[in-house]
Amino acid sequence: MANKEIAKITNRLSHMDELIFDHSFATLPPQFFTRVVPTPMPAPYLVASSPSAAAMIGIDHAAFSDDDFIVSFVGNHIPAKAQPLAAVYSGHQFGVWAGQLGDGRAILLGDVASKDGVRMELQLKGAGRTPYSRMGDGRAVLRSSIREFLCSEAMAALGIPTSRALCIMGSDLPVMRETVESAAVVTRMAPSFIRFGSFEHWTHSTHNNHQSALQTLSDYVIDQFYPALRDAPQPYVALLREVTRRTAHLVAQWQAVGFMHGVLNTDNMSILGLTLDYGPFGFMEAFDPHHICNHSDQHGRYAYHMQPQIGYWNCYALGQALLPLIGDVEEAQAALAIYPIEYKNKIDALWHAKLGLTTQLPDDDQLIANMFSMMQSNHVDFTQFFRRLSQVQTSNVDNNNSDTALRDSMLDRAAFDSWAAQYRQRLQQENSVDKARKEAMNSINPKYVLRNYLAQIAIEKAQNKDFSEIETLLNILSRPYDEQPEAEQYAALPPDWASHLEVSCSS
Repeated sequence: MANKEIAKITNRLSHMDELIFDHSFATLPPQFFTRVVPTPMPAPYLVASSPSAAAMIGIDHAAFSDDDFIVSFVGNHIPAKAQPLAAVYSGHQFGVWAGQLGDGRAILLGDVASKDGVRMELQLKGAGRTPYSRMGDGRAVLRSSIREFLCSEAMAALGIPTSRALCIMGSDLPVMRETVESAAVVTRMAPSFIRFGSFEHWTHSTHNNHQSALQTLSDYVIDQFYPALRDAPQPYVALLREVTRRTAHLVAQWQAVGFMHGVLNTDNMSILGLTLDYGPFGFMEAFDPHHICNHSDQHGRYAYHMQPQIGYWNCYALGQALLPLIGDVEEAQAALAIYPIEYKNKIDALWHAKLGLTTQLPDDDQLIANMFSMMQSNHVDFTQFFRRLSQVQTSNVDNNNSDTALRDSMLDRAAFDSWAAQYRQRLQQENSVDKARKEAMNSINPKYVLRNYLAQIAIEKAQNKDFSEIETLLNILSRPYDEQPEAEQYAALPPDWASHLEVSCSS
């Protein structure tokens, strides 16, 4: 890109200059970040934007197609009040200490006010190299940017805590991954992008004032995001306990919709309990608790059934990081001990709600265990199973065929019939009303999730400059619990070719 062309773009006055940025994170001492400038990309263009995310921070969704917004959200123009920076952190990757990491391809512009009063940081992912890029190029590719954009917004619509995705800007700039791909920048939003690894960085640091830095970061997080904890007898213990509680609840919500993160390293764990850093994620299809969605995860550390355990492991790593401030191992252990309790309480409540049960009885654990055993042996589609389960009626008198669609999806129908009889008996125990139960179940069991093959179709069209499928998916996934009869095909089982799709850490 010619210097004159860059100068012309970067000197252009943008309406983005009117966006009032604050710089809460930048009030931390300089060792927490590095000031950086995004690397311009040639001929940027709008790929997609989220009306919902834009509305959160008061931006007119129609404005994203304007040149001034495009150059700002691709990093070619720095808004007047922005102060771009990249944060440092460390972490455990696949259970092994990886040392210093940091924002290798993410650049924070600052934080802006949202309509609900919570400030949201705006971060450009893929805007060029930073001091933490190591051997990377600091770029994101169109393929992975589309996946992150769609899944961030889909998870928000499912009611699961998550970072948000504001927009994607693309460019024909070539980027080398396994093959040559085109570059893109996705703008992410969250109240904070601080991670477990942000705390680990200082505990493992040899810096002279590393414990002081750890305390500074912890105090910042408490004051900014957990102010009620400041009055606790021991605020750092209270912080560990609250983050552990939020993490347990988050993982339970993932399990309940069949979501697999794929890379649950400590540097990908949000200190606010948000779903963060969408890479090789996936939604469960043919049910297999041992399913691994990340092709790079050769040992299955982050398989579906492992996520609850790994969530605890990561909280333990955070506890180790905070121990210099907590001072007492037993107090740290007591804070972490709430994880299995909180996880079980949350997941039990979610499974009961997904089954349309309004009460909890001692034998319910066996009913749920039998259900998953039957689902696994039948390779039943996770999302379709729970959605169709709402059609089952309490009474099966005169063969009312209420479960025909669900039963027909089974390989072993006798096994399903046996479980369905147990389920009906359980519904009868609480005098369940079919109509009310169906409405309640359909409000928690989505019909539409971001299946890999749906994302792949959108990606392939986008690679040919057709972005219509991204918008279509965004609209459908924004209402995952609605029937949307006009979009019925988007709830269909994956086609045969989808079995060959793989996502990895480069995704």
